[in-house]
Amino acid sequence: MLLACVQTDVQFATVAPNVQTVVNTLEQLGRQKVDLAVFPECMLTGYAFESRAEAAAVAVREDGPELAEIIAASARTGVALTLGTVLQVEDRLFNAALLIDDSGIVGRYHKIHLPHLGVDRYVDRGEIPYQAWTLRRSGARVGMGICYDSSFPEPMRVLGLDRADIIALGTNWPVAASRTAELVPPARSMENHLFFVAANRVGSERGFDFCGLSSICGPDGVELARVADDEPAVLMAEVELQAARNKRIERTPGKHVIDRFADRRPEFYDKITDHLSESEE
Repeated sequence: MLLACVQTDVQFATVAPNVQTVVNTLEQLGRQKVDLAVFPECMLTGYAFESRAEAAAVAVREDGPELAEIIAASARTGVALTLGTVLQVEDRLFNAALLIDDSGIVGRYHKIHLPHLGVDRYVDRGEIPYQAWTLRRSGARVGMGICYDSSFPEPMRVLGLDRADIIALGTNWPVAASRTAELVPPARSMENHLFFVAANRVGSERGFDFCGLSSICGPDGVELARVADDEPAVLMAEVELQAARNKRIERTPGKHVIDRFADRRPEFYDKITDHLSESEE
């Protein structure tokens, strides 16, 4: 299948032009026969809000006209996508990622790991478990995370254990997080032997400059495509899903064999789920 990673600017607190950017990009990618496109975190709304009320004023809803237009574009072009937005769900507010194809919203994720930064200071913490969803056309299993989630290896491993072929990570990494953009995607793809697409935004928003550096990494941490700067760009990579599904790597047949899933010893990992005591925090 053909993956696309969309590195683009976002207009702050103005949803309509961001929807148009997504639709226009899908039209372009449809002509190139892309199967799945990954867009940045908070693509529809922007990120650097200074209050919950300010963010809620531009939040979209799953049954709103903005997402209906994007779903229609996905159906028209044949391009599935993951997309970030501030999302209103009844009286709750989430930093959300949605997996969309021609049938509508296939999967949803609400950000669980919330840094003290931007809109994450004001949204509710997500409660949807990490999981992968299957796209009807390609059969790909897609898991989603958002930005800071990728700094924690555990949720990315959970997605791998749920048979994700691809982890789609929408981000808003500022310049201060440039090393994260460079190091984390190859590490997470290597650890879980799968495809990892990190779509960061560019531009500036309320004093934050975003670093770009988006990437598509393959199993074993191999960089398949990388943006070297903070300019708008669309990365593409042709991938074979079987490469992510075959976890057994024979580097030297019969002498050097690696299987990062079969070789796990989870009976020794119980401390991962322990909470820190107050003295340790």
